Amino acid sequence: MRKNNQNDSTTAYAKSALVRTSIYKANLVAAQIRKAKASEAILQLTFSKKKVSKDMLSVLNSAIANAQNNKNLDIDRLRISEVLIERGPYIKRFAARARGRGSRIMKPLSRFVIFVTEE
Repeated sequence: MRKNNQNDSTTAYAKSALVRTSIYKANLVAAQIRKAKASEAILQLTFSKKKVSKDMLSVLNSAIANAQNNKNLDIDRLRISEVLIERGPYIKRFAARARGRGSRIMKPLSRFVIFVTEE
């Protein structure tokens, strides 16, 4: 799941539950906060107009709280090392079409994993 081999004593993470958005839309927001300081990322997500930014902000706050409480890291020196967007299942819905037919509507779900590291 992780790309980098980082020291686990200075790294904390948080995962989200399934979020009702596609991985492409979530990756647009994740690209803004990758490799940023935690305080700057909070500002970016707070004032972003994207709907998924609220869900990503709650995961980031959880990762910061995990770093502070579980790993005893300094929250002023935290930097986001990775933001992973994982594909989840699809919600399948039905839409009525002409002549009694139907078509499938696929509604994607995704998960976020945010890793924070102390500088």
